[in-house]
Amino acid sequence: MPVTRLAAAAAHFGRDLDYDLGRIGKLIADARDAGAGLLVLPDAAVGGYLADLRRPDPDALPPAFAVDDPVLGRIVHMARDMVVCVGYCEADGDDRYNAAVCVTGDGVLGRHRKVHLPAAEVTAYTAGDTFAAFDTPVGRLGMLIDYDKTFPESARTLALDGAQIVACLSAWPASITNQAPKLSQDRQSRLFDLYDCARAAENQIVVVSSNQTGAVGGMRFLGQAKVVGPGGNILARTWAKAGLAVAELDIAAEVTAARRVLRHLDELKPASYRTAAP
Repeated sequence: MPVTRLAAAAAHFGRDLDYDLGRIGKLIADARDAGAGLLVLPDAAVGGYLADLRRPDPDALPPAFAVDDPVLGRIVHMARDMVVCVGYCEADGDDRYNAAVCVTGDGVLGRHRKVHLPAAEVTAYTAGDTFAAFDTPVGRLGMLIDYDKTFPESARTLALDGAQIVACLSAWPASITNQAPKLSQDRQSRLFDLYDCARAAENQIVVVSSNQTGAVGGMRFLGQAKVVGPGGNILARTWAKAGLAVAELDIAAEVTAARRVLRHLDELKPASYRTAAP
């Protein structure tokens, strides 16, 4: 069975596109040197994230790019034989989406528009409305962005669509209302890790979780990029520092082993679940 190296990036990105593309190129090169077949870059790696999550300045939003913009084409070129997931702001007519694209040097493999918009993100972005898995050279994969992973149904939908790998791209900050003196003590730090591990364990899949680092405006980003196995075990992580979390595993074999006795997806009882609040 094939063994694959998976890499999740923790890094800072902002409005300077030349800087962002240079950083993306360096991370792709580092992941390639590490033998990675998949690299998951953070949300908003092209153009940066919002500077204020509670009251975004409408005159200082991230730049938006059409799906065929040459900026994204440069990432396709840099990816070559590697599968690369990267976040950006997508322009579609008058609508702007917090989006992610998965590419290789051959072109686009899949896309995702963030469905769950927290706080005042609704003033900056339009919500997406679907979760779908797609085939890649490293296996069937689906993508989530930030707050999407807070909702179990998001990753569950991807798993039911055959995804054995879920790439979670984030620009996830520390608590805005109750900041801790150390990032490791922050409640959002605990939740970020909890969601990654829970989504992997409950669906018996591999989660590759990236995040931004550094600070923008009043927000500090957590880092904490990681690769999580289908038992919910963290296989590699960056903690709060910038860098790559790289883990090597036989994805299909690990998923099969996790489902050998208890197969969560086969044991669901949809008729017993409430899918919406009364």
